[in-house]
Amino acid sequence: MSEIEVVTAADPAALEPFDAVIDVRSPAEFAEDHVPGAVSLPVLSDAERADVGTIYVQESRFRARRIGAALIARNVARYLETELADKGGDYRPLIYCWRGGQRSGAMATILSQVGWRTAVLAGGYRTYRRYVKRRLYDEALAAQVVLLEGRTGSAKTEMLGRLAARDLQTLDLEAIACHRGSLLGGLPGRPQPSQKMFESRLLGAIDVLDLARPIVAEAESSKVGERMIPPALWSAMLDAPRITMAAPLDDRARYLARHYADVVADRALFDAALARLPVPPGRKALARWRDLADAGDLEALALDLMENHYDPAYDRSARKQPARRLGVVELAGLAGEAQEAGADAIAAIIGDLAANA
Repeated sequence: MSEIEVVTAADPAALEPFDAVIDVRSPAEFAEDHVPGAVSLPVLSDAERADVGTIYVQESRFRARRIGAALIARNVARYLETELADKGGDYRPLIYCWRGGQRSGAMATILSQVGWRTAVLAGGYRTYRRYVKRRLYDEALAAQVVLLEGRTGSAKTEMLGRLAARDLQTLDLEAIACHRGSLLGGLPGRPQPSQKMFESRLLGAIDVLDLARPIVAEAESSKVGERMIPPALWSAMLDAPRITMAAPLDDRARYLARHYADVVADRALFDAALARLPVPPGRKALARWRDLADAGDLEALALDLMENHYDPAYDRSARKQPARRLGVVELAGLAGEAQEAGADAIAAIIGDLAANA
């Protein structure tokens, strides 16, 4: 039997030596949030965990532990015959549960008896969560963030991809939050992650970046959909210089019509988005937008929404948040060639910023 190692930190450097990080909590706990890269091998299913908990509270702690131990042993045995069957003698897993207690300890004991160099995370998921909160809530983010701003439909998110192809560092908050950021930003069939999961994914994305080099992100409000940007990053964004992208109105309307057609096609999602408008439109405007959606005239709908909602909201926000602007990039259009030229111009501005830092 190998000795079980106890790991006290949950930062990437502490987890890096292990071949796998195994989350033995229930599937529902794992779905809410987990250590990035962890694999889910629950020692109790959601139903089993609920049943054992009920017995523990209402009947007998001893009986609950006995039943729980039998279930855990049965489930771990199944993993030894399936997911873990091909692991060699040098396999080195790190195991965690909610608090680093009975569930992780039980699995670690069995795996160590196999002969694997097994470790447990002291404090379990709670230790990891404290690490995330410290990094994103308690500490300052020492990063040189540059924000890409522009009116809705200017292809800012697509521009991040073009900048990444030019070896610039980017942080795509909308991809991490599973939301396109604006009124019609919901992704049909793809719910947003929990706030905790959003923060885990965000910190994982930040940790692979070189904080000494500029990081380009899209200018957002303090929330992406329903997910709040944590204080460390939000403070850095408030202080960040900006590059403005400008594109012709008709091109933006066509772009918006193409990229948001899925939301408009889902009438319930579209109506829910209209209901969240911070400044409620009049009944005539709502009726007009719904009629345009029903008629499938998405370019006219996009143009109307931009002229009567998106652009005025953008102008109000710009007046409230004066910021240092590094330059304005005027796009001739939003076709690929025009975007490539815009990406070259933005990359040049960021190159000058880095050279003068």
